[in-house]
Amino acid sequence: MLLNATFEPLTALPLRRAVVLVVCGKAEVVHGDPTGIVMHSATSSVEIPSVIRLSNYVRVPYRGRVPLTRAGLMHRDRYRCAYCGGRAETIDHVVPRSRGGPHTWQNCVASCAKCNHKKADKLLSELGWRLRVVPAAPRGPHWRLLAGVADADPLWLPYLGEPAA
Repeated sequence: MLLNATFEPLTALPLRRAVVLVVCGKAEVVHGDPTGIVMHSATSSVEIPSVIRLSNYVRVPYRGRVPLTRAGLMHRDRYRCAYCGGRAETIDHVVPRSRGGPHTWQNCVASCAKCNHKKADKLLSELGWRLRVVPAAPRGPHWRLLAGVADADPLWLPYLGEPAA
């Protein structure tokens, strides 16, 4: 993960790019890889980074709405089914698309396969079901970062403003 000079999370970046930024002196290692692996070249050694911080502040332009992705939706719902609370495996539209429901953060929830199959193209009122939590678009500066990352490193959590598990 790349942090701005102010420790604000910017993005998740490939290992190769992170090492290049550290070697060129444009960034410093804040947290190394928990496995302690070191990358060696002919003239130097670099600790494999998990979190790096830019040396100079970079102004971030306005960030628009967070795009709706499967990874982002699952992270928002903490991989829990919106209907029964079990382990979520699929995405479900609260108001089915076949009935005019939009593909938006407010209409999509994580669901287990069993509940998704039972619900099919019915409305919640037809089944007598209720949502455990009302779905909403995620907010905060780190959602763009997490929407594209399947498994976030636990070392990233203090920088994302989330409590460590």
